[in-house]
Amino acid sequence: MSVPIRNPTWVSKRRLLEQKISDLHRCSSLNQVKQIHAQVLKANLHRESFVGQKLIAAFSLCRQMTLAVNVFNQIQDPDVLLYNTLIRAHVRNSEPLLAFSVFFEMQDSGVCADNFTYPFLLKACSGKAWVRVVEMIHAQVEKMGFCLDIFVPNSLIDSYFKCGLDGVAAARKVFEVMAERDTVSWNSMIGGLVKVGELGEARRLFDEMPERDTVSWNTILDGYVKAGEMNAAFELFEKMPARNVVSWSTMVLGYSKAGDMDMARILFDKMPVKNLVPWTIMISGYAEKGLAKDAINLYNQMEEAGLKFDDGTVISILSACAVSGLLGLGKRVHASIERTRFKCSTPVSNALIDMYAKCGSLENALSIFHGMVRKDVVSWNAIIQGLAMHGHGEKALQLFSRMKGEGFVPDKVTFVGVLCACTHAGFVDEGLHYFHAMERDYGVPPEVEHYGCMVDLLGRGGRLKEAFRLVHSMPLEPNAIIWGTLLGACRMHSATGLAEEVLDRLVKSELSDSGIYLYWDNFANIRLRMKSTSIQKPSGGSSIEVDDEVHEFTVFDRSHPKSDRIYKTIDGLGQHINKLTTSS
Repeated sequence: MSVPIRNPTWVSKRRLLEQKISDLHRCSSLNQVKQIHAQVLKANLHRESFVGQKLIAAFSLCRQMTLAVNVFNQIQDPDVLLYNTLIRAHVRNSEPLLAFSVFFEMQDSGVCADNFTYPFLLKACSGKAWVRVVEMIHAQVEKMGFCLDIFVPNSLIDSYFKCGLDGVAAARKVFEVMAERDTVSWNSMIGGLVKVGELGEARRLFDEMPERDTVSWNTILDGYVKAGEMNAAFELFEKMPARNVVSWSTMVLGYSKAGDMDMARILFDKMPVKNLVPWTIMISGYAEKGLAKDAINLYNQMEEAGLKFDDGTVISILSACAVSGLLGLGKRVHASIERTRFKCSTPVSNALIDMYAKCGSLENALSIFHGMVRKDVVSWNAIIQGLAMHGHGEKALQLFSRMKGEGFVPDKVTFVGVLCACTHAGFVDEGLHYFHAMERDYGVPPEVEHYGCMVDLLGRGGRLKEAFRLVHSMPLEPNAIIWGTLLGACRMHSATGLAEEVLDRLVKSELSDSGIYLYWDNFANIRLRMKSTSIQKPSGGSSIEVDDEVHEFTVFDRSHPKSDRIYKTIDGLGQHINKLTTSS
């Protein structure tokens, strides 16, 4: 009688460790990576190149580049694969200069770059300032013959377009001389042309493509949407052989941005599969338009569907609430965060501060700010600007002093808040001090927003001549807001002569933003000149949120469903005031 042979129930520890190491580059748990690293050290495997590559990739994924570099330094005579892994890790962690430093070290060590080295380096090159570097890499790969590997010219095309308009001609040349092109080559060219605004050229290439994939269709679709050409976008959408969530979401976003929430909702409801993105687009779209009930209803549906929001969703919805002043929905999102014990990252906390501050709920904004464990410059900027815009200038300046005391370096946004705080508090001399200290002490050159704040500050303080001198000394071209602020100051102090001078400047520079003429109601002669220059003054407007619904009003507007009752009430109040005035 034969006895069946059983498989062993034990597994070699070495075999288990090897299995863990092979999957290590996909691990994003720092504790787990550290545990495996300890086992590697114990097994004396830390000097092997293959193990080093896996550990460097894992530490890179965990944003622990110091540990990744330590692993690299423990390996004697690193090969090109190990160098490539470390270069790629630096690029992934937004450390382009360190990536090139490793590349130069590799060259000094006599290790030759391969066809993977240069594409990794090219990923580090983004922005106008990098175009010369891309050109040098291009020359090097041509010299070494790596352009025959299609992965390399594809990377070159992508990098040239990331350098903006300066790289377009070079990208075209690379594409034109390619001996072989794949779908990625075509998509890189089309996507690049869309980014730089050459939609017509991108469509021409799209039509010439021998074979298109979903990325090709979505890229052109996105181009039409961003250009606001929704008719062309819909026509293309209808022709698509296959649509994915990206295709549908792009169309929903397009109609939402165009203000057509009905069409956006129709497409949203027709989507065969929805992820978090279209839900976020629709809720944010409703919130931006002040459609509070629709936004809240859809937000409730999203929660009922069991979708767990992420940072992007929360920030997008809160930002939309801040724009339209939808405090109700903002509070609803905050309540969901607390109920689900959602881990509030610094950006999410910043979005909550900004939303509460812009909606006028400063107590909640301050409560979140003071409760934050980790603040960044954006946190301070949000609370300083919130306090400043609601007239708490002195408190905003106190926080600015505390910000500097805690070691945070103010940026250009900080100074907009600080100057705004000085304006509302009437601290003219302090405002002048901060304005001059911006570039001198912090290396922040004043921009048009800062000049606007200073003109407003000086104008409110009655120092109109100083305000005019500041405008004339600007290294930037004064815009309509600057002139409008000056006009407001002229009206406040009845300086009709200076107002005439501003009008002359406006007419000569052809700044026809009629919004600035709102300041001119008491200047009859200027109003006559407005008519002679064919400028129409827009109606003033306001909005208020009542029972989770935003009501907008403009002068002489009768579009509101209860406009008759509103005007009757206003007339009644007017008659009542007249009676009180007469009796007194």
